[in-house]
Amino acid sequence: MNLTPEEKAVGKENFCAAIGSDVKNKSGESRRDFLKQGIMAGLVSGGGLGAFYFGYEASVPNPVRVGVIGAGDEGSVLIGAINPKFIEVKSISDIRPYNVYRAFHGDHYSPNALKVRCGLIEKYGWANEQQARKNVKVYGDYRELIENAKRDNLEAVIIALPLHLHAPAAVAAMRAGLHVLTEKLMGHSVHECKEMARVANETGLHLATGHQRHYNILYENAVDQIRRGLLGDLHYIRAQWHRGNMPGRDSWQQPMPEKVKPKDKLAKKLGEKLKSWKRKLSSVKDPREIDRWSKMVAQVEAQISDEVLGATAKDFGYQDKKIKDADGKVIYDRPAVEELIRWRLWDRTGGGLMAELGSHQLDAASIFISAMHGGEKQYPLSVAAAANRPIFPADRDVDDHVYCQFEFPLPDYDPKDPNNSRKKIGVQYASINGNGFGGYGEMVFGTGGTLILEREKEAMLFKDSATGSKIKVTSGRGGPTMDTQASGDEQSAAVGKMATLEVSRGYTEEEEHWAWCIRNPSPENLPRCYPKVALADAVIALTTNIAARSGQRIEFNKEWFEIDSDATPEGVKPDIKRYNA
Repeated sequence: MNLTPEEKAVGKENFCAAIGSDVKNKSGESRRDFLKQGIMAGLVSGGGLGAFYFGYEASVPNPVRVGVIGAGDEGSVLIGAINPKFIEVKSISDIRPYNVYRAFHGDHYSPNALKVRCGLIEKYGWANEQQARKNVKVYGDYRELIENAKRDNLEAVIIALPLHLHAPAAVAAMRAGLHVLTEKLMGHSVHECKEMARVANETGLHLATGHQRHYNILYENAVDQIRRGLLGDLHYIRAQWHRGNMPGRDSWQQPMPEKVKPKDKLAKKLGEKLKSWKRKLSSVKDPREIDRWSKMVAQVEAQISDEVLGATAKDFGYQDKKIKDADGKVIYDRPAVEELIRWRLWDRTGGGLMAELGSHQLDAASIFISAMHGGEKQYPLSVAAAANRPIFPADRDVDDHVYCQFEFPLPDYDPKDPNNSRKKIGVQYASINGNGFGGYGEMVFGTGGTLILEREKEAMLFKDSATGSKIKVTSGRGGPTMDTQASGDEQSAAVGKMATLEVSRGYTEEEEHWAWCIRNPSPENLPRCYPKVALADAVIALTTNIAARSGQRIEFNKEWFEIDSDATPEGVKPDIKRYNA
């Protein structure tokens, strides 16, 4: 993943050529002809390619009426990804004033932040927050939104709460007759995930989980290349998510208002930021700059307004915690409001690096491996993992680094046959803090080539181990093969650009398809990450957490992946009756 610009250019050209190659699929239609139909239909100049690639229509007769539960970082991303032709937001709920503000106004802290978190006012073209609130009800506790769902004429909810609340919110919503799209990870534990899945089966409602790589066009085309044999036989996948987070500059350790924790250094920085930005606002003269700095000042003021939660966080189930050393001395004193604002740092509310980051990439690895098995979802055989915390102090539960090695079955794997019992594919994964070199992405190694995907937005294809080799894709009796010459006609180049330029990460497509499935009820119309798929991703991430903390190798139990089985890696039986209280 640390290639030169020249190597990347070659790899992208190769990937484009492979996408546009004239190789027949099972129905006799070539990939090039299939994609050409999309161009002829005008989809290239349209708002997105999701419907074309993933088999749903470009709109629904009436947008699905949705409530958004949790409007924090990920909730605001999901709001920003909404296509109004598919989804109409009727209500939102969040106990943080800052999140409510950002849900309406967007995130003005940077141009990139605003691009992905544009806010409801921009999304639906309302003049201001006052007009927006005439169309969108605002609740604090998510249970209030669900209790009023019928009055607000809701059909479904999008859940982006802290991880420990996914199961109770999803179960409550489905029992109220609402379809659910919940952020990843599906749940905080495997028994909770199975409970969610069982309630979905019980109610007959859609329960989708936001592993957006299932709706990323680059990954879809990568799967096609693997199925066609362009990479040869796959035996190894390497993935990573490296971040340069350090004490004092950690994206998961969000700043809090100074009043709720006066000694917190990041809280003081928030107040200093407000003073600095107000000075900047008073000095600018250009109307555009006045508007920009006014919005940034308003946003930091909204962030500081979370100070009201210092008195109420416990009312919503968040807890104080004192961390002690070996002698019993308190070395870190955490108020309940800190658990709320920094929920990703704590085991009770979050799932650490594997839940937040690794689950996405192990999901991608399983997608690639499934392509070798005719599209059937594959489960890992074993995981060996380790985790540690050498960088950050005792201001969290989660680890700084996690490293894992998985074994998945190859198509001819047979544990009972001594000749085939070692037919496995290795998947190596690492997520670290303190050094962001290489960023994040996946590398798929085959006997005929190497496929690299970076940041969910770039894809490169290389012959064998040569990063400078150009590839020509041809079709013969032996199937598709790769040549070391440049290739591709004008049509292939156009198709390649269509598939790689300004690639959507898949958030919009997963929301569109979920809404389309709701509007087109049929047993075969399921979101791509339906409960069986999402449960498998959760089992992988959460079992890896157990292995990493204990430093052991764990063999996966097939029953952990079965919704109707009570077996779980944590040893807790699912029990949907507990939600009746």
